[in-house]
Amino acid sequence: MKVTDYFAKANGNTLISFEILPPLKGGSIDSIFNILDPLMEFRPPFVDVTYHREDFVYRKNEDGVNEKIAIRKRPGTVVIAQAIQNRYGVDAIPHLICGGFTRQETEDALIDMAYAKINNVLALRGDARKFEGTFIPEPEGHHYAIELIRQINDMNHGKYIDSDIVDGAHCNFCIGIAGYPEKHFEATDMASDIHFIKEKIKAGGEYIVTQMFFDNKKYFEFVDLCRKNDITVPIVPGLKPLTRKSQLKSLPETFFIKLPEELEKAATAAKTTEEIKQVGIEWGIAQCKELKAANVPSLHFYTMGDSETTRKIAEKVF
Repeated sequence: MKVTDYFAKANGNTLISFEILPPLKGGSIDSIFNILDPLMEFRPPFVDVTYHREDFVYRKNEDGVNEKIAIRKRPGTVVIAQAIQNRYGVDAIPHLICGGFTRQETEDALIDMAYAKINNVLALRGDARKFEGTFIPEPEGHHYAIELIRQINDMNHGKYIDSDIVDGAHCNFCIGIAGYPEKHFEATDMASDIHFIKEKIKAGGEYIVTQMFFDNKKYFEFVDLCRKNDITVPIVPGLKPLTRKSQLKSLPETFFIKLPEELEKAATAAKTTEEIKQVGIEWGIAQCKELKAANVPSLHFYTMGDSETTRKIAEKVF
């Protein structure tokens, strides 16, 4: 079932959804189930599975020369999505990124998803590699998310890369895109950011999932700005509970967001990890209650390997 169909079926009631990280290469899929098992009591209609671009390491070969080797630290997104659907009977949404894929490899991944009866995909450009200052696409790959969205939408209409394919099978993907209540860090200003979101919707995007935020005012202002610019698709707030004092620095630096002063003060005053988690839980509960009262489509939790904190928030809200 498509994500947008779940929103329509909910008749304005707020759903709950989760996002998980694939296990590191060499890890077991049981780590995914251990995260999701305690959260299934909240009956999420869908679960997102992130994808991380390959990175590079340098290793000495037999001649003692450093050799650049590509590694994928978190493989298996599509298969994990299929396993989630089979185990829980919920829809899984693989993230598909531009980085690290040619257009042909993207097409092949989408065909695999279609064969696995996966009907939803979140289309993202993806981040630059760790040691590259800017995003560098794969040769014959996509530079921007809008190009990826167009390719997915083409396949929904039976159009493939090989022009000899006539009347190809029509896929049935519901395409999600990313939104940034505090502006994408590469955008010159908010007006530019909204312009490109609107273009991605025109290209086939059907709903928006936002970057994490800790100030609901930022989300509501973002939604108002989208509506004023005739962006009418559902806008899902992305949420991440604060769990460690180090996140006071790492989250703003990594995701280009601001933490409210009140939250920073409470977290700074906490003396133990448990106190920090409690601050995050209480802040998350207040955030979620306000968002739920506003009838947002879903509360979408970035679990990042921590189901306990998310569960403690969800049980107070649903």
